[in-house]
Amino acid sequence: MPDKNKTALLVIDMLRDFVEKGAPLEVPKARGIVANIRREINKARRNNIPIIYSCDSHLKDDREFAIWPPHAVKGTLGAEVIDELKPREGDIVIRTGTYSGFFRTSLDKTLKELGVRRLILTGVVTNICILYTAVDAYMRGYEVSVPEDCVTALRAADHRFAMRQISETLKTFRSS
Repeated sequence: MPDKNKTALLVIDMLRDFVEKGAPLEVPKARGIVANIRREINKARRNNIPIIYSCDSHLKDDREFAIWPPHAVKGTLGAEVIDELKPREGDIVIRTGTYSGFFRTSLDKTLKELGVRRLILTGVVTNICILYTAVDAYMRGYEVSVPEDCVTALRAADHRFAMRQISETLKTFRSS
């Protein structure tokens, strides 16, 4: 039986195509949360908490490019995690093709194999991949925590909306 307190840290889409200046889908405030996410990664490593990187990975003709500029194309530098947060040996990398880290991925299976019941979500973008991953986690029975200083969006209003949805609608824990 899984430990009801077993936790995993998710680092979502901290990729070059989102974080670097001038990137195709640059989230300018993402550079401001890197140190905070590194703090959570270091804390997870000290406490033997699994670290899972959920990374956008698209084919060149992905249907998402009708909405967003091409980004995180599989095999390109832009699809790589930024150097400051690079996965280490033993970390898990899950490639995603849409907004939720759970949709058509091995994330749920991986979490179950690890006995995880609680998730800490960090990364970008609060109102897209963070929110939809949080919703899917909730629907699967996971407890979700989102440290507000470890997530950001393209616009402040979108960030506030998503954090409100996460904390009030999902009734999850939101740390500041």
